[in-house]
Amino acid sequence: MLDRRSFLAAGGAAAALAALGLPEEALAANGLKLSQPSPFSFDRLVAQAKRLAGQPYAAATPLAPEVLEKIDYDAHGKIKFDPANALFRDGPGAFPVTFFHLGRFFQTPVRMHVLENSDGDAFAREVLYSPSYFSMPPDSPARALPAGAGFAGFRLQESRLGDQGKLDWQKNDWVAFLGASYFRAIGELYQYGLSARGLALDVAVPDKPEEFPTFTRFYFETPAANNTTSMTVYALLEGPSVTGVFKFVMQRGKAVIMDIDARVFLRRDVSRLGLVPLTSMYWYSETIKPTAIDWRPEVHDSDGLAIWNGAGERIWRPLNNPTQTRASAFADTRPRGFGLLQRDRAFDNYQDGVNYEKRPSLWIEPLGDWGEGSVQLIEIPTDDEIHDNIVAFWVPKADAKAGASYSLQYRLHWTDQEPFPSPLARCVATRIGRGGQPGQPRPPGVRKFMVEFVGQPLTTVPFGVKPELVLTAPRGKFSYVFAEAVPNGVPGHWRAQFDFTPEGNEPIDMRLYLKTGDKTLTETWLFQFQPG
Repeated sequence: MLDRRSFLAAGGAAAALAALGLPEEALAANGLKLSQPSPFSFDRLVAQAKRLAGQPYAAATPLAPEVLEKIDYDAHGKIKFDPANALFRDGPGAFPVTFFHLGRFFQTPVRMHVLENSDGDAFAREVLYSPSYFSMPPDSPARALPAGAGFAGFRLQESRLGDQGKLDWQKNDWVAFLGASYFRAIGELYQYGLSARGLALDVAVPDKPEEFPTFTRFYFETPAANNTTSMTVYALLEGPSVTGVFKFVMQRGKAVIMDIDARVFLRRDVSRLGLVPLTSMYWYSETIKPTAIDWRPEVHDSDGLAIWNGAGERIWRPLNNPTQTRASAFADTRPRGFGLLQRDRAFDNYQDGVNYEKRPSLWIEPLGDWGEGSVQLIEIPTDDEIHDNIVAFWVPKADAKAGASYSLQYRLHWTDQEPFPSPLARCVATRIGRGGQPGQPRPPGVRKFMVEFVGQPLTTVPFGVKPELVLTAPRGKFSYVFAEAVPNGVPGHWRAQFDFTPEGNEPIDMRLYLKTGDKTLTETWLFQFQPG
């Protein structure tokens, strides 16, 4: 691996530069040191991942753990990438790239590469780590890391073009990849929130630890000079049970859209193979809030799982913070989409300056036929907002056996609302309280539900007519079942009300929608109720 000065001094350097189509000043990349070029293509990277899957897993060589452990939360926070050293700082394209430093919580070195084309051939050059890219205190423990140590992740900064970027690119980013295979993007409301990741392996499998494969290499395609809206990045994924390659075509518009082409190869059997996983946080909402647990009315990055299944049904599953880990599966064939959404956009329902009301919703749009499988939802107990306790993903029906491979194409929509809104009224709140009637003895164990819907179909309900509740559960008894308009003057705002007497101690999945005659008015509400 050579820095720029050594490379230029090497025999044949000028010819190599000309072949790559790289001007000499571009190699400096505003202070970045680059390695010698090597051939690159997506197919070549896929072939490499497939070959690695047939070999025993070799973890990355650890980097001076005694140094990385000293780069704790406080020390890491004092290490800032200098935007003067950003990749593509002066173009081409609109979006400079900056890098995260390694530390106690991000110890796996990630290799970054920049791609250039010459006569149709692509070449990759590694961006070699140097502490000079960062501003850090003179006594920072990071200064003890060796040259070429690698990075922890990267960010795509906002547009550097003054007439396009609404935010200062040196201080604001719109995509971040950091830790294992996790990545995030901001939505239309300019906030980060939930995360996506490459794969989720064996989440909530009894007696088997979850595995976190890692993006170990990234390749940044040099944008065309006239490309001011997108960035293309390739990634190599490696882990004890899996290898994979991901191509990300990321569009920065009103929302952030990512087209992803994923190729996955299994080294060994996986009990629960979670493809296109989403990870979020749900502590509590208006549904259930323990007394005086916190001063804020609600705390969550997402409040529900939305599914548009292959049969065309629209489903809303409010999230829970259970007393023990729960896994729910929604069987489907050729799903049209699903996502973890933040539907509650009212500041008054959070009262917090961290802008929970602006957290993005994330919708997955399958591109092509995904076949048979299930959308699975994992809900993990939490007692604080610092823990991501919600995971949703697609699990193919066939067992995930060693030697199996998967090719999956999909689109991620980081948005304010669902990108493909249903014509039906949607669920906006689920409220639970004691069952029975005011002023009368409250029957033990009975819970009252108020499920609110808003939408155009409910504005067409004739005066004096009430929608019918289609309400089912595998066991238990419903009583006091009716619908009423919410008395707030909002057209099309109705609530379904019922009492529920459970049977047994196991979780009970309830199902509800509203209709008049043969006309369905609302999406389907699903809820998992835990007796007691």
